[in-house]
Amino acid sequence: MKRAHSIKARLSFVFLFLFLLVIILGLESLRSLNYVDDASAQIRVRWLPSTRALGDLNNLTTDFPAAESAMLRAVTASERATTDQQMADLDRGIAAAQLAYRQIPHDATEHDLYTRFEKRWSEYRSTVVRARSMPPGTPAAPVIEKDSKSAYDTASDLLGTLTERNLASAREASERSDLVYAQARRRIVLTIFLAGLLVAGAMVHVTRSISAPLVDLATRMHRLATSETNIDVLGTRRHDEIGEMARAVVVFRNNAIDLARNRQTLALQADLLKEKLAEEQRLTLLQRNFVAMASHEFRTPLAIIDGHTQRLISMRDRLTVDELAERARKIRSMVRRMTQLIDNLIGSARLVDARIDLYYHPTPVDLTALLREICQLQRELAPDAQIIMPAETPRFVVQGDASLLSQLFGNLLSNAVKYSPDGGLIEVTAAQEGAHVVVEIEDHGIGIPEKDRQRVFERYYRGSNTSGIVGSGVGLSLVRTIVELHGGAIALDSSEGRGSRFTLRLPRSADQETVTGEAAVVDLASAS
Repeated sequence: MKRAHSIKARLSFVFLFLFLLVIILGLESLRSLNYVDDASAQIRVRWLPSTRALGDLNNLTTDFPAAESAMLRAVTASERATTDQQMADLDRGIAAAQLAYRQIPHDATEHDLYTRFEKRWSEYRSTVVRARSMPPGTPAAPVIEKDSKSAYDTASDLLGTLTERNLASAREASERSDLVYAQARRRIVLTIFLAGLLVAGAMVHVTRSISAPLVDLATRMHRLATSETNIDVLGTRRHDEIGEMARAVVVFRNNAIDLARNRQTLALQADLLKEKLAEEQRLTLLQRNFVAMASHEFRTPLAIIDGHTQRLISMRDRLTVDELAERARKIRSMVRRMTQLIDNLIGSARLVDARIDLYYHPTPVDLTALLREICQLQRELAPDAQIIMPAETPRFVVQGDASLLSQLFGNLLSNAVKYSPDGGLIEVTAAQEGAHVVVEIEDHGIGIPEKDRQRVFERYYRGSNTSGIVGSGVGLSLVRTIVELHGGAIALDSSEGRGSRFTLRLPRSADQETVTGEAAVVDLASAS
């Protein structure tokens, strides 16, 4: 490869060119700024201080005649002392302004005017001193006063001429500074414009000789990555790094053609491995969920049963019939709770195995009686829960499987109890809408976050705010499967921190008189 044609050499040349361009632009800007600074320095160093000094001289010398007049009119010693002090202060101010003006460089004309002003002012001050030393009423006083006024007028005229000349010169310097600034700005703008053209030319060169070929190679490599092997590669004859890359892409294309022949076999093997991995993950998750739920859910009823049993054994001779019945009822409630947990586990296993339809045996079911029985069961399992179902709810009959419906409503009610801390209110209602029975179960518990509402019916998914509450994430998935198996639909309305409402629509049975409430209860009891 010829090193003179390499990308590194080209880029180095371009960067060196841009670097020199920046230096030239900076030097030209500095030179223009120096012109502006020189013009501004004349105003800053000469004309502004001169104007300030001449302004002070004009102000102080203007006040001096008034002080002189007051001095000549002073009669008492106190008045003369006051006027002497005023004139001394004015003399000090004038001396300071004169010193400041003399320290500033001036041309010959200004220097001559100022020298004449100082001479006339000295003459004026001499006449003032002579007038000061003469007692009031002296015949020569009017002559001295006339000489003093003449000297003052001459000095004032010279100072006025000097001031006008200074202002005119300062104005010319300001206009000259503006002109220099405008010229410097035009030079800088022109330099920037030329630099922009040169940079644009450099960018065009880099784009055409380096960037565009690299983008073309990247596009062709992307097409190769998508298994498009029927492409031509340009630039293989270049003697630089892009040529080497093009030749490497040709090798890559040939290898891609060889790899494509084995892709189908590799894809089949990957699919098999993916299926096996998914199956292993499913089995592991099922085992973990079962162990977690069994350890937490079964421990409580077993402990209660054991406690009541020990109590019966230790106090068998002292317990009354009512106390025995009460403890037996609590033991039976815990047994029914464990039975319900076992049913849920069996239903979850059927759901996981996708074989729940084999256990679907539809018969006419008194839905109202079934709901009342499940509500009572949950009240016994959770005495603190406030589960309310209106007593005037009419009798509704649906075509379905009593065992599956029991698991459906049992899961929903147990969730409402579990996620309603401190025994919150739970309302169960049933009503008819056309050919459907609509059942609503509403709680006022922790609710479901908005981000979780679309996924709560997924298997093993639990809300983000359920940390510390036992559950497997299978219940709502099982509920949706059972509802769909019965040809119904379920909807969720929830607000985090305010509770949830589940609305179920189940088709009514064609014959409302097919089953009695008592039969439904018997079926439910046998199913539980």
